[in-house]
Amino acid sequence: MTAPLFFADIGLLAAAEIGDVVELGGAEGRHAATVRRLVAGERLDLSDGAGLLCAAEVTAVQGQVLHARVLERSLVPQHAPRITVVQALAKGDRAVETMTEVGVDVIVPWQASRSIVRWDSPRAQKAVTRWRSTAREAAKQARRPWLVDVPLLESTSTVVARLGSAVRAGGVAVVLHEGADAPLRGLTFAADGEVVLVVGPEGGIADDEIAAFEAAGAVARRLGPTVLRTSTAGTVAAAIVMANSGRWG
Repeated sequence: MTAPLFFADIGLLAAAEIGDVVELGGAEGRHAATVRRLVAGERLDLSDGAGLLCAAEVTAVQGQVLHARVLERSLVPQHAPRITVVQALAKGDRAVETMTEVGVDVIVPWQASRSIVRWDSPRAQKAVTRWRSTAREAAKQARRPWLVDVPLLESTSTVVARLGSAVRAGGVAVVLHEGADAPLRGLTFAADGEVVLVVGPEGGIADDEIAAFEAAGAVARRLGPTVLRTSTAGTVAAAIVMANSGRWG
């Protein structure tokens, strides 16, 4: 069985050498000690969320604090191409959870004009924090040592700037649209670039938004013969890109 993964403080793991005993406290220590009920002698993995991965063995559990000896250290490089999903706001966090599980690197919350859900200030910061928490828990479940980057809420204008920047840097920007002529599976991209996928809300992406995205260099692509929910589309699209790029090889 794969060892469970927990995220530890960056400074703690950076300074830990093989043979050192580290202390896992806080929410992660509570999860390991009281939810997973790990005991002395069991294995676990510790990560700083930025690729550093330490295989460890529990030496002691004291209340909600776990002590573990570092057995191995490795640095897991970020996968390429980098996959960013611009996700229109929708009810629930299921899209964030599944996109994290399949390996998306960045999930950008987007206030589309047709989004029923509105993140008006001061709700926006609280909602972003919830997305980040969901992504963190999904990363633990998926045993991925890189945490997903979830930036602050973006407007259509800031998404346009993001797409333009990605294209100018040699990446590819794609607007997922059921009316597109070409399928996503035929998309070509640089192995070391960035692929930005734009997922609209349940009501669809407005014509003026599509025009702005295309003016920034984005191309429209369809996923398949059926129309997917916004909570599903990003995950399916990311899976297609990963399969085509060899990230799932």
